[in-house]
Amino acid sequence: MSRTPPAPEGRTRAALPVLALTMASALFLVSGCTGAGEAKSAGHTPAASAPQQMWAPKTPPPPLAEPNAKLTDGVPSPVRGVPRVPSGDIHQVSPLAIAKARLATMTSPLDEEGTDQKIKNCKAIGQKSCPVQSPQYRDLNGDGKDELLLGIASGPYFLFLWAFTVKDGRVTVILDQAERPRSVKLSGRDVIVQEPADNGYDIRRVYSWDKREQAMDERTTEYVESSRK
Repeated sequence: MSRTPPAPEGRTRAALPVLALTMASALFLVSGCTGAGEAKSAGHTPAASAPQQMWAPKTPPPPLAEPNAKLTDGVPSPVRGVPRVPSGDIHQVSPLAIAKARLATMTSPLDEEGTDQKIKNCKAIGQKSCPVQSPQYRDLNGDGKDELLLGIASGPYFLFLWAFTVKDGRVTVILDQAERPRSVKLSGRDVIVQEPADNGYDIRRVYSWDKREQAMDERTTEYVESSRK
């Protein structure tokens, strides 16, 4: 049976409210007191960076009323057939080799578009016939080492979104999701996917590291005004 991207499950999560500092807290953080009564710096605030655009379909997908379901239960799983990485540096392993090894562990095809065979035939990422998109590296779990994020194009609209880390020397899947994205972006350690919905709205979902699950989890799902109407 083909592994068709799942039907909508309609689950949404409310975005966390933004907390405002009270005036008293703000004054305490900024000024502080030294023995001489001089102002004391609270230190440098990390500079915010704009979201980094990654992949988007060449043809905008048609409206999708609800977000897609997860393809996995969120439990991280080692990828068999990939050499061990004692250093923990995922840059030492070919992204294409990881994609092919991941595909080999699956019990059913990705889809009915022939994506599996295209991955098997792929000689190098960047070839026109290769569905594996340009790999992206980012420290997603805050341990100081990069994780690998891969997009696998499927047909004109779908993208399989995979993320991998090195855990105990083994390349491990920490995100497996099917999307119909208008855009995929990286912002800090968050992966942000925006998909078209109905009535002039998009669905924006944010995937973040879940320390308890040791995987990327869907932190928020919200409706926003569409970037294209």
